[in-house]
Amino acid sequence: MDRKLLDILCCPASKQPLALLAADDLDLVNRAIARGGVLRADGSAQADALSEGLVTRDRRTVYRVDDGIPVLLADEALETSQFPGFPR
Repeated sequence: MDRKLLDILCCPASKQPLALLAADDLDLVNRAIARGGVLRADGSAQADALSEGLVTRDRRTVYRVDDGIPVLLADEALETSQFPGFPR
């Protein structure tokens, strides 16, 4: 992801800055998705693993990045409370 773009992105709901999700956190999220039961904010299931992700400063919300494009739709956000062991 382009560093200049990352510097200006923010969460559409909380307006918090976003950071690239670390590899170990991404792995934890993807393992939870593979087990099933991970829901987006709108209640729909997140069935596909993330190739990249962005996390809010308070580490409560994750947004996926598809082919280098951040998907900053509040309805498609993933709450990190769904991921046991996700560091705060």
